Amino acid sequence: MQRRLRNLTFFLLMVVSLALWWRPLGGTFRLAFGNDAYTHILLILPMSCALIYVDRDRLRISSKQDFITGSAMLVGALLIAAFSKWGSGLTSDIRLSLSMLGLVTWWIGVLIFCFGARAVRSLLFPVGFLLLIVPLPESTVTWIIEFLQQQSAIAARIMFRAAGVPVTQDGIMLSIPGLDIEVARECSSIRSSLILVITTMVLAHLLLRSLWRKILLVAIAIPLSFVKNGFRIFVISELGRRVDPSFFDGRLHHQGGIVFLTIALGAVVALLWVLRRTEAPNPKNLVLSTARE
Repeated sequence: MQRRLRNLTFFLLMVVSLALWWRPLGGTFRLAFGNDAYTHILLILPMSCALIYVDRDRLRISSKQDFITGSAMLVGALLIAAFSKWGSGLTSDIRLSLSMLGLVTWWIGVLIFCFGARAVRSLLFPVGFLLLIVPLPESTVTWIIEFLQQQSAIAARIMFRAAGVPVTQDGIMLSIPGLDIEVARECSSIRSSLILVITTMVLAHLLLRSLWRKILLVAIAIPLSFVKNGFRIFVISELGRRVDPSFFDGRLHHQGGIVFLTIALGAVVALLWVLRRTEAPNPKNLVLSTARE
């Protein structure tokens, strides 16, 4: 009976969140469908739910409910939402970010209220992963894109020099014999870069046990994202110069992001394999093996 009441309370509070935050949710999903910099948001909620399902054995339904902490977070979520709506001097993108932060805070508060802080701590990664559904303000996205442009240009310059191609760089402009290359905003590949980092985070969570190994894998995925972009610039430029100029405006240029993302993911998987090989055997597996013998 108590378990049924707890589940019913959870369901009702989640319905309340949809009723209170339906406008920001709609705005966030429209943003995700219409802007490459926010496409990753579409992955977060289903991936987080899937991770919670995978780790469902850690959800200790019998753990003590934490009404005080849960209620405090619910109130805090309402205060954040109120400030996002009626706070003065806020731009529309910051209002949306704050409102969605309030929604995620509400969801976490509901989990604590219904299942207890202990249960939420056991699912810390998938619960914290929900924060990625909060859209970043436009100024932050612009900074990330400019950073990716600059670093991608540097990576491409290094690759040209390694291949023996004379190259000079001026900001995001690269000059090689017979060709000037601008690493434009569209060439930052922010969508594939974010997907690379997010996928790496999930793989690290699922397949590694050591915290420092998880951090190392994700940390390597970040520079790998602009190395991937630099490699794309290098390959397309060399194919256009040496094989066929149509490569400059062909499908590989406009739709080939998935190819280079796959290469980068292959590098992540290779590193993941190495890190898993260096981990000690899982004590639980040793116990099971001993018991079978």
